[in-house]
Amino acid sequence: MSSAEQTRLDQCNAGEGEWRRWGSFLSDRAWGTVREDYSADGDAWNYFPHDHARSRAYRWNEDGLGGFCDDKQHLCLAVALWNEKDPILKERMFGLSNPQGNHGEDVKEYYFFLDGTPTHSYMRMLYKYPHAAYPYDDLVKVNGERNQLQPEYELFDALEADFRANRYFDVTIEYAKASPEDILCRITAVNRGPDAAPLHILPHLWYRNRWSWEVGAERPAIRVAGPMAAYTDAKVLGERWWYVRSGDSRPVDLFFTENETNFEHLGEGSNRSPYVKDGVNERVVHGNAAAVHDRQGSKLAGHIRFDIPAGGTSTVEVRFRAEPHAAPFGDFDQIFTTRRSEADEFYQTTLPAKLGPDERAVARQACAGLLWSKQFYHFDVFRWLTGDEPQPTPPAERWHGRNHRWKELHNAEVILMPDTWEYPWYASWDLAFHCIAMARIDPWVAKNQLLRMGYEWYQHANGQFPAYEWDFDDVNPPVSAFASWRVYQIEKETTGHGDLEFLKEIFQNEMLNFAFWVNRKDSGGRDIFGGGFLGMDNIGCFNRDTPLPNGEVLEQSDGTSWMAQYCIAMLTIAAELAKYDPFYQNMALKYFEHFLYIAHAMTNMDGQGIDLWDAEDRFFYDVVLMSDGTTHALKIHSMVSLVPLFAVLTAEPDRFKGLDLFVERAGWFLKHRPDLLRNVAPVAIPGPNNSRLMAILTRERLTAILHRMLDPAGFLSDYGVRSLSKYHLDHPYVLKAEGREFVVKYLPAESDSRLFGGNSNWRGPIWFPVNYMIVRALHEFWRHFGDDLKVEFPTGSGVMKNLDEVASELSARLAQIFLPDRSHGGRRPVWGDNEYFQTDPNWRDHIPFHEYFNGDTGAGVGASHQTGWTALIVALLFEYGGRQ
Repeated sequence: MSSAEQTRLDQCNAGEGEWRRWGSFLSDRAWGTVREDYSADGDAWNYFPHDHARSRAYRWNEDGLGGFCDDKQHLCLAVALWNEKDPILKERMFGLSNPQGNHGEDVKEYYFFLDGTPTHSYMRMLYKYPHAAYPYDDLVKVNGERNQLQPEYELFDALEADFRANRYFDVTIEYAKASPEDILCRITAVNRGPDAAPLHILPHLWYRNRWSWEVGAERPAIRVAGPMAAYTDAKVLGERWWYVRSGDSRPVDLFFTENETNFEHLGEGSNRSPYVKDGVNERVVHGNAAAVHDRQGSKLAGHIRFDIPAGGTSTVEVRFRAEPHAAPFGDFDQIFTTRRSEADEFYQTTLPAKLGPDERAVARQACAGLLWSKQFYHFDVFRWLTGDEPQPTPPAERWHGRNHRWKELHNAEVILMPDTWEYPWYASWDLAFHCIAMARIDPWVAKNQLLRMGYEWYQHANGQFPAYEWDFDDVNPPVSAFASWRVYQIEKETTGHGDLEFLKEIFQNEMLNFAFWVNRKDSGGRDIFGGGFLGMDNIGCFNRDTPLPNGEVLEQSDGTSWMAQYCIAMLTIAAELAKYDPFYQNMALKYFEHFLYIAHAMTNMDGQGIDLWDAEDRFFYDVVLMSDGTTHALKIHSMVSLVPLFAVLTAEPDRFKGLDLFVERAGWFLKHRPDLLRNVAPVAIPGPNNSRLMAILTRERLTAILHRMLDPAGFLSDYGVRSLSKYHLDHPYVLKAEGREFVVKYLPAESDSRLFGGNSNWRGPIWFPVNYMIVRALHEFWRHFGDDLKVEFPTGSGVMKNLDEVASELSARLAQIFLPDRSHGGRRPVWGDNEYFQTDPNWRDHIPFHEYFNGDTGAGVGASHQTGWTALIVALLFEYGGRQ
C-alpha cells in the first residue's frame, strides 16, 4: 500500500507537482566559508567571523535557526530567539573556527533533527536554548587556552549548573505543507526550568541579497498587509503572503529592515539607509526603535515576548503561501495533525518490518538529519575570482590561490551536505555515501545528486570530481561509481525495476573521472595509485598531500585499492548495461583487464609493480619508493591496510549470461596473461556455488587480514572496526627521516596533533563510511564462499562464523552506538559518560549522529550532527537490522 508521502514523491518524479521546491535548505552557518572569503591570503575564518554574521550581508548563501527556503534560496524563513540575557539575538548557531578550537572547528549548541519526510511536507527539529547568557567569549577563551591533549570545552561545561537545573527552553520548530506553495510553521517553547523565564520569539522572513552583487537587480520589498500580516510580490517568485499569530492571541509586532550590510558597525564606511541587516537585533536587544521600519523592507520579523512559567509552554505560528487567505489559521491544527500522521505512515511502510522500536527510532532520526542536511549551495568560482561589478575588485593573488583552476564550477542547487553547520559545502565521497542512505527513502534525489557531479558545471574538464570547497583540487576516494550501483540496486529491489538511463549517464561521467585517475594519479605508470590524504586526514605519519623530499614517492595501498574497487564498480555497471546494449561489452572487458593489472601490480610480480603486500606480516602497507629505486614499507596497522577488502565482486553463473563477446574475450585475455592471476582471487576457477570471484585478496590473504581485523586487541571494537589498530597503543609506529621523528599512536577519540587541520582523527576512532564498505565487502565474499569459509569471530574466541554472519555482527555493533542498552538503564554509547544526557528524559532519546566515534566507548566525536555519511546507519539497519 502506497502512503500519502509516497504518492507525493511519485507525483514529483512524474513532473506533476513541486513538493520538493521548498524545504529546510537553509544552512545553520554561512559565515567563515571559502565563498564569503575575499581576502588575499585565503584566511576564510578571520575574513568573515561569526561576529560579522548578524551585520554583513552574505554574497552566496543565507543562514538561520531552523530555516526553510525555496530551492534557489530567493526567500527564507527562520526563527530568532532572545532570553533577555544574551548580548545578541540567537539568529544562527555559534561555533568555533578551526584556529579557535583545540580540535578544530566545532558547533557549540545543542539541537536535534527529530523528523522529516522526503518532500519536506513535514519537518521537525529541537533547539535547546539556555536561560543564562550564552557564553560566547568564554567558549572562545577556554578552548583557545587548551591544547590537543585536553578535551574540548563544550557548552555543557560552561553552563553545567544551569543545564543540571534544567534552566533552558526546549524550542521545537515544525513545518508542514498544506500544498507545495503553502507552508505552515509552528514554534513551541517549553520552559524546562524551575522558575518563570522570559523568551522573545521572532519568526523571520527575508530575501537573500542579490541586488548588491548585480547592477540593476531588483531589491524586493515585503510590506504590511494588515494586522500581523505581510505581502510581497517579486519577479523571482511572484506573490507571497505571510501571517503570524501568538498561541495566546496577544498582538505581534512587525519589524522591517533591509538585508543590507551595516558598514558603520563594521567600520567600513557609512550606510545608505538607517535600515540594515542587524536592525531587528538593535530594536529588540537595545530598544532602538529607529533601527526598524514599520511598513516595509527586504527583511521582516514578527516579535512576541513571553514570560513562560516553570514547565509552561508558549507557541507562535506562521503561515506563508502564494495566495491570500481570509482565515490562515482556521485549518492549521488539522494540517499539522495530518502531516504528522502521514510521516508516521511513510516510515511505517518504508522501514523494514523486522526492525524493533528502538531501531526504528534511530533510523527515523537519522533520516531526519539526512533530510535537514539538504542545503542550498551557491558558488560561481569564476565570478568569485573576478568579483562583482558593483563591488571592489578582489585581490590579484586570488588568481593563483585556492580553487583558481576550477573556473567552470558554478553550483546553485540543493545538495546533500555532510553537516548543516560545520560543513555548509559538499564533499564528493561524503555525498556518495549520503546517496546510499537517501536511496532508501528517496531514490530520485539520490540519483540526481550523483548525476550532478558529472555536470559540466561541477566536473572539471580533466574529469576530476570536485573534492570540497576548501580545496576542489584535492582528491577524495573514487566511490561514486560504487554508490551509483548501490542506489540502482536499492531502487530495483524496492520497486522491481532499475533505472537504466541513470546508469548510462553515470557511466559516461565516471569514465571521465576514471581517466583522470589513470592519467594524473599513477605517477610511475605502474598501475599503483596515490591520491594524497584520500579523505582519511591524519591516518599516516605525515601529511600524505605533501610531496616527499628528495624525490621519494608515496605509493598508497588504499589509493590503489580504491582504484581496483573503481574498476569493479565500472565493470558491474557496464555488464548490467550490456544486457540491453551490446556496446557495453567492450567497456566491461576494459575494466576487467584494468582490474587485473592493478591487482597484479600490488604484489610486484616479476618486478613490474610495487610490493604493497608484506609476506612476513601478511598485511598490506603504504610504501615509500626511494629515489634510488628501493622501497620502504610504512608498517602501520590502519584502515589503509583494510581498503583492499573493498575490491570484490561475486559473479553468479548468470551474471554474464548473454554477454558472449565479453566472456569470449575475457577468456582469451586470461589464457594469454595467466601471470596476472598470481596472488589475486582465481577468477577463472568456479567457487562452491559455481560463482566466480574477482578480488584483490586470495582466500589465504583474506583470512589473514580478517584475523587482524577481527581481533579485539587490534581493529575490532565493541562498536565497529577501528580506523587504527589498538596494537599501536603500546607499540607506536615511529619513522625517522630528515632528522625528524614521526609517530603514529592509537588515539580512540580526538587527535593529539594538528596534522591536516586537526579537525578529524583517523588514528583509532570508528568511521561509518569505511565500516559500511567492510560490511558490504564481507557480504560479497560470503556470496561466493557461503559456509565454505568461516573465520573466528572475534579472533581468539574459538567461535567460527561465515562472512555474512560476521557482517551482521559488525552491523549490530555499529547500531549499538545509538541504541539504548536496556540492561544498563537505557544508556546510549553515543552520549559517552555524560550522566545528565544519558538519563534526563528530555535528552536521552534525542540522538546526535557524530562525524566519528570513540574506538573504545562508542561515544560521539567530531562534528556532532554529521548525519551525512553517519546516516549510513539507515542502510545498515535496512540490510542487517532486526537480526539480533
